[in-house]
Amino acid sequence: MSRHVAVVGAGYAGLAAAVELVRAGCHVTVFEANRVAGGRARRVEYRGTLLDNGQHLLLGAYRDTLALMREVGVSDRALHRFPLTLLIPGKLEMRAPRWPAPLNLAWALVGAKGLTWKDRAAAVRLIASLRRHGSHGNTVDQFLQQTGQTPALNALLWGPLCVSALNTPTSLADARIFGSVLHDALMRKAEDSDLLVPAIDLSALFPDAALTWLGERGCEIALGTRVQSLECDTAGWQLEQQGGKRRRFDAVVCAVAPFLVATLAQNVGELRPLAAKLEAMEHQPITTVYMQYETADGPLKWPGFPMLGLTGGHVQWLFNREMLSGTRGLVAAVISASGPHLDLENDVLGTLVHRELTEALGPRPAPVWTKAITEKRATFACTPGSFRPPIETAAKGFYLAGDYTDSRYPATLESAVQSGLMAAKKAMG
Repeated sequence: MSRHVAVVGAGYAGLAAAVELVRAGCHVTVFEANRVAGGRARRVEYRGTLLDNGQHLLLGAYRDTLALMREVGVSDRALHRFPLTLLIPGKLEMRAPRWPAPLNLAWALVGAKGLTWKDRAAAVRLIASLRRHGSHGNTVDQFLQQTGQTPALNALLWGPLCVSALNTPTSLADARIFGSVLHDALMRKAEDSDLLVPAIDLSALFPDAALTWLGERGCEIALGTRVQSLECDTAGWQLEQQGGKRRRFDAVVCAVAPFLVATLAQNVGELRPLAAKLEAMEHQPITTVYMQYETADGPLKWPGFPMLGLTGGHVQWLFNREMLSGTRGLVAAVISASGPHLDLENDVLGTLVHRELTEALGPRPAPVWTKAITEKRATFACTPGSFRPPIETAAKGFYLAGDYTDSRYPATLESAVQSGLMAAKKAMG
């Protein structure tokens, strides 16, 4: 008889696990407390407009995520694919040609506008060091100092890349993880450094298609159903749903946030030490500020590339959602990690972000509305030595899946998907 496995959480990690388990012939039930799948990468509706609870950028190096999307029927048109491009208006313009690696990166540095030859030489020195020795030093700041990076490079290139990839400032971020991201994105195939920006909302990007694929193959899907507690005995695992209903399973893949795992695991003796460590994990927030501009005023003045970097203020990245998804007049501004912006009201923050946009792109009437969405615990704090649990736990038949589990990558969609696939393989027994 096939194993009956519960997958708790329908984010990217949980759905990856469910797909892998169904492919192996397991009987799977997916529980999700939210009525919309996707976890921290899901659709949000506001004033009749489909938004996301955060902006997610994929890389061409995300092989497992892209393969899984194809498996469940997601069209290639769901993602805009661009060669590596970094554009900070008035400060930096770097575009990689579609040449084999590492020639594409070398030409991008040579032709970059806004960098001196000293800056270019320092960047080459860091990349050469990464190829020979990997990253060294505990924090990214230490790694940058040891490889002789310039203030301009730190402000315009390495700093923005670090905070966008690790959601942790360079002064605190883990140099080893940052080195892994740079290595895999820049030093393998040329297409690995491609930027893949969603053209549709994040629930439609993978979760919706995965749910359809799973449903067609007999997987039981319980959206809007919270798992209250779980217990383990010699016969397997018993889960209690909201409302008191109990279900029995051979194994559990727990694909929810670390602090929620801690709540579920506190009644299982073997899991109590793990629960304490998960409860103590530190996190970093991500805030996305949406600005809806009046379309009668004409299209926004924009340099042509839909993703722009900003420096010197609160906002790190601007996404032109009109260029990406066709939503007229909509711009998303991303502010990663902690900062004083977290204390501001929605309207005040919207005004501040609009001011930073106009300083970079020129005058524009105030937006019709703004909406700030903050994921307070968007990612774990990717600092040296931070606790990242293994997928297999001390309790037989209980496995973790999520972007926070032990991995050479930071909290990304790719690390979430990889953890889900590995957890499923272990849960097959």
